[in-house]
Amino acid sequence: MTLRMEKVSTGRTPGLRLVGRIRADELDSVSSGLRTNGATWVDLEEVSLVDLESVRFLISCEVAGVELHHCPLYVREWMTREANVGKESIMSKQNKPSIVFAHGLWADGSCFSKVISPLQVEGYEVLSSQYGLDTTKDDVATTLRTLGRVNSPAILVGHSYGGSVITAAGTDERVAGLVYIAALAPDTGETSQTQQNNFPKTDVFSHIEVADGRIWMLPDGVECFAGDLPEEEKKLVWATHYAPALDLFNGKIEAAAWKTKPSWYIVAKNDRTVHPDLERFFAKRMGATTYEADSSHVPMLSKPKLVLDVIRAAAKAVQGTMAAVR
Repeated sequence: MTLRMEKVSTGRTPGLRLVGRIRADELDSVSSGLRTNGATWVDLEEVSLVDLESVRFLISCEVAGVELHHCPLYVREWMTREANVGKESIMSKQNKPSIVFAHGLWADGSCFSKVISPLQVEGYEVLSSQYGLDTTKDDVATTLRTLGRVNSPAILVGHSYGGSVITAAGTDERVAGLVYIAALAPDTGETSQTQQNNFPKTDVFSHIEVADGRIWMLPDGVECFAGDLPEEEKKLVWATHYAPALDLFNGKIEAAAWKTKPSWYIVAKNDRTVHPDLERFFAKRMGATTYEADSSHVPMLSKPKLVLDVIRAAAKAVQGTMAAVR
């Protein structure tokens, strides 16, 4: 039975009624429906069956504050069992690495929203660094302060320019690993722009405007930035984009963490913001475990399952190293 979604409003509270079978391959659509309709509750009275990924999704909905109305008893029991299994599998926050995210241009920490909640459900301590895109030095300092708010060791995850940030911040002894998402990864003495000059200029830079000392993305530029997202999500990305300082990419990196820390890299094959061949260059130079995604510049929004799998793989590898040390 095909899953059907219906927007429902009770008074001033919008909700979403699901009818049919929830399957893992439909979760992105359900998640998009929740965001698009601003739903604060979900009616599950006519849901007939769910798989394990869907159960985990419903758990994450409750964690995010979305109420589940008319949840079938067997679904609730399955959710309880899965939540208990998750709790038992969490060795402890001291043994499980924390996750700290670093965002890129035209974004803030909320760009990781699709991967933060599932990680939290799995027991990871997660924070997303919120910096001003004024100078690389300041952004690195903010990320280090954020790092100080979670338990060590930690994995830094950087998207786009956030790769430059984690490359510098990752030299901190509290950092055990690095995950790069379509990201820059300068070497010692390089800037965020150094290697970009060696590759073709990407499309997005034909859709920008400089004003008040900042670089703004024009409305049509979002197609180059997040072209594989649904139209509603693209509009949200543009409406919330945060403009960087004009000279942000001129800041040099004093030391490159990927030279001494294990690294994972996700190449966005359809990227029109950071050139995919530049991403491959960075991944090869650092010797990273590399994955390729059929995505735009924002795989954490368009391919969150892949990004989650890579972060999990990095966490597992770090945990194995931690266990070996003990």
